[in-house]
Amino acid sequence: MSTASSTESSGGGAGVSPSSSPSSSPSSSPSSPSGSVDPEETARPDTPAPGPGRIGALVDRFAPALGAYAVVKATGLTVFLLLLSHTEDFLKKDPGRGGGAHPWDVLGTWDGIWYQRIAENGYDPQLIPLHGYPLATYYENSAAFFPLYPWLMRLVGAVTGLGPYGSGIVVSVLASFVAAAGIFAIAERLGGFRAGVTAAVIWGLFPGSGVEWAVYSDSLFVALSAWACYCVMTRRWVAAGTLALVAGLNRPTAATVIAAVSISALVALVRRTDGVARPLTAMLITPWGMLGYIAWVGWRMGDWTGYFKLQRGAWNRYFDWGASTLSSTLDTITGHWTFWQSNPAPDLIAVCLLIALPGLLVLLLRLRPPLVLVIYTLLTVFMALSSNQIYGNISRYLLPAFPLCVGLAVALRRLRPSTVAGLFAMPAVAAGWYAGYALFELGIP
Repeated sequence: MSTASSTESSGGGAGVSPSSSPSSSPSSSPSSPSGSVDPEETARPDTPAPGPGRIGALVDRFAPALGAYAVVKATGLTVFLLLLSHTEDFLKKDPGRGGGAHPWDVLGTWDGIWYQRIAENGYDPQLIPLHGYPLATYYENSAAFFPLYPWLMRLVGAVTGLGPYGSGIVVSVLASFVAAAGIFAIAERLGGFRAGVTAAVIWGLFPGSGVEWAVYSDSLFVALSAWACYCVMTRRWVAAGTLALVAGLNRPTAATVIAAVSISALVALVRRTDGVARPLTAMLITPWGMLGYIAWVGWRMGDWTGYFKLQRGAWNRYFDWGASTLSSTLDTITGHWTFWQSNPAPDLIAVCLLIALPGLLVLLLRLRPPLVLVIYTLLTVFMALSSNQIYGNISRYLLPAFPLCVGLAVALRRLRPSTVAGLFAMPAVAAGWYAGYALFELGIP
């Protein structure tokens, strides 16, 4: 059986303007434990203010966060490429499995090679029995990967003339900036401008963030999820439902944002805070992207459960209530590297992240964040830890849990900007190893 990783499993204007939302006033922003809010943190409006123009206001609002995000990502990517050039291990590996002719080719391997094939050739969903392998009963098939990302790759390729690799990088990089902007907007709303910038940077340094600028669908998924959550926070229900629907065409883990938007809409519907039509519409439209693709795969395979059979039979991905995560954690901390797809460096990074996870959750929950963020985060963590999968990829599976970055960012907002920059200087360099080299070359992302 191939060891390539499928990360698809772990798996219009109808809204009210932010200024009309009760939570958009400065007094509703979560404050420090003492209850005070730094005036500097509430000075920036939630929406672009009148002035030199809307575009200028948007640039003024988002540029610091996106600029800081770009700096840490470029730093990490440079270190990643330098490490690849130093070892030249990629020259000894197969092109689809962490290898290539150039260091940057590694960014299009593993799942990236599947997306490139889909962008070029489309789908041919099949369940072809495989014999002789204890953990595989079907051959791998591209139908395991959802279509939105390769669709956009094909579109970019048609417009720019780039090949699948170049198109995939363009889509991922652009989507990563959209995601960082969404994370900034959410954190700014909860903790002020400085917290927003810090949250965007933390997401760029998160373990597993090496795929944000690779031929992977993660950045696109986070972009859709972050802005869907933001639309719920600002009571733009139809936009939130639409974004959740589109996210369902990107990854099956979109079930997290679908549930978060739907439950939040149901609460608003019951409380009659935003009428009936808009929350109800959001609830009704959210699941159809994901359900539609899974149904199409099943129809093409002649088996309505075909997608799930493919995930389990070809990639050994299935829900097990966290049994494999617990077992792999115990094996890792005791030095028993005998479990399925064990990779020491990524596995140890996963253990470190799991140790930090409860603290990150506490920092988020102490803010009393909106319901949509709580549901989305808890479901993302649950799905990441409750499935049989490559243990070292926990850092990737938790990458969509961007609200964890928000809680930490708000906790750091009282520090001077120079102090925060100093704290992040070394992680920005080290990310080239722990979020890049360890993930792509020492493990299987």
